[in-house]
Amino acid sequence: MNKLLTTMFVLTVACVTVSAQAQKLTGSVENGAKKTAMCVGCHGIIGYQASFPEIHKVPKIAGQSATYISAALGAYQEGARKHPTMRAIAASLTEQDIADLAAYYGQLGMAEGEAPPAQAQAPSEHVQELIARDKENACTKCHGVNFNTPNDGTVPKLAGQYADYLTVALKSYKTENHAMVGRSNGVMGGQAKKYSNAEIKELASYISSLPGDVKTIPESRLHRPD
Repeated sequence: MNKLLTTMFVLTVACVTVSAQAQKLTGSVENGAKKTAMCVGCHGIIGYQASFPEIHKVPKIAGQSATYISAALGAYQEGARKHPTMRAIAASLTEQDIADLAAYYGQLGMAEGEAPPAQAQAPSEHVQELIARDKENACTKCHGVNFNTPNDGTVPKLAGQYADYLTVALKSYKTENHAMVGRSNGVMGGQAKKYSNAEIKELASYISSLPGDVKTIPESRLHRPD
């Protein structure tokens, strides 16, 4: 009887703890807007370029899936993504910070303009071959036929993303045994290694030309009023 009561108590405490964590991790758009100080210097400037591991524009994150943003920041915290600057920033964030920032950027700019066309611009014959090189695991299987409707929240929207960023990101999945460069992901690692760097650049160029949700929204704090 005592063992049963003990077990029930432990389970009750566990449930309360999980429930509290779930409530804590509900992202707040309002709070997220107050936590962007470390983000806006790069992601709040249209066309802002980074120089490591090679020169490329930092990604557009406004309108990206909140679930993906959370997953990406978590990957930097855990070291699955090795970019030194992003790892340092992610390490300074609590789980609640991540949830709030993801909620904020996930809705930012989504009310502006019209929804992108459901049908993607037709790729060239060669690009189509690259997209469908592995028919069982074609790019569109996860990212959607228009590269803007992922099959899972942890998969990013790619349509309209900067081509040079996509190129650097895909190449990073091919990089192994490097202290500061590389991304560990079984699916993406396997996919990226099927392409040469020149083919990755061609794929990235096509995907970036497609209309999508992701964008860079300049933050007012970075600009003087006219």
